[in-house]
Amino acid sequence: MRVRIIGAGVAGLTAAYELASRGAEVELIEREDGPGRGCSWYAGGMVAPWCELESAEPLVCRLGLEALDFWTRKIPVAQTRGSLVVATPRDLAALRDFARRAREFEEIGANRIAELEPDLAGRFSRALYFPREAHLDPRVALEMTARRLAAMANVRLRFGTDAAEAGGEPDWIVDCTGYAAKANVPGLRGVKGEMMVLAAPELHISRPIRLLHPRHPVYVVPREENRFMIGATQIENEERARVTARSVVELINAAYAIHPAFAEAAITETGSDLRPAFHDNLPRILVRGGAIHINGLFRHGFLLAPSLARQTADYIFTGALSPDTMRAAQAVDHRGAPEVALRG
Repeated sequence: MRVRIIGAGVAGLTAAYELASRGAEVELIEREDGPGRGCSWYAGGMVAPWCELESAEPLVCRLGLEALDFWTRKIPVAQTRGSLVVATPRDLAALRDFARRAREFEEIGANRIAELEPDLAGRFSRALYFPREAHLDPRVALEMTARRLAAMANVRLRFGTDAAEAGGEPDWIVDCTGYAAKANVPGLRGVKGEMMVLAAPELHISRPIRLLHPRHPVYVVPREENRFMIGATQIENEERARVTARSVVELINAAYAIHPAFAEAAITETGSDLRPAFHDNLPRILVRGGAIHINGLFRHGFLLAPSLARQTADYIFTGALSPDTMRAAQAVDHRGAPEVALRG
């Protein structure tokens, strides 16, 4: 079985790993000079399926459970230190609303918050603690997955290569190019996300912190060397590269509400990209003849990619259709070939 995967973001890398692990001959093609240079590069890296129930469909949580195993055992880059969801006193109603929708958490008070995160002592009276959730550094995860693939005899990595120049006839082509596939994937849209990285040498936080706020919710994800990724913006436009001053101010203000030390932190990086999504923000696997599109991961790339990779491999090797992301259809594509339509 020869499979060509186009795109080396988290979807492409995990699909390559799953297929190669089952014995497929995998060729991974990426036009950039390294793995994950698209929206995967700017991801938060929270493997938080139960937190996501607050705003996502139950399907996202269910599929995301596979990511906990993938990123702690198969590609062991995640740290299972849990997640904390906090709110200022005036926003405790939002914390109660969050608790009604989420699962697998403990409601904790100020003393327990201080035990988990001493630098947050005295700052919050209530929190939700999700002990089984994990987090990772996306760039470390992308690089380690690429190294694992490079060590496999049945994998060929081709960075700095355009798919049109690949040549040859594989049995399957798996397109994992995200928003770049918009012209070929009906209903795909781009949702802009912006982030920044702050260096705060005196601040120590060991797990992701989500601050609930009616206008400016934010999450802080720790990285190595007292660096922190700050994110949460979700903008319905398809402008790719520009980080706005408004977003920077909102992210810093929200981070400051978590801890005043962020006001003195150095901004070491800002970034933005377009996350591919469908109208319901749920992922799809679209099959057309010998081509498969994995797309629509929205802001859940690292959470959903392992499950979508497994489902794609199941289909390629056994013909099994996942009821979660694909279904049999009567439609045909523009070449008249049988098609497995988008879910929903």
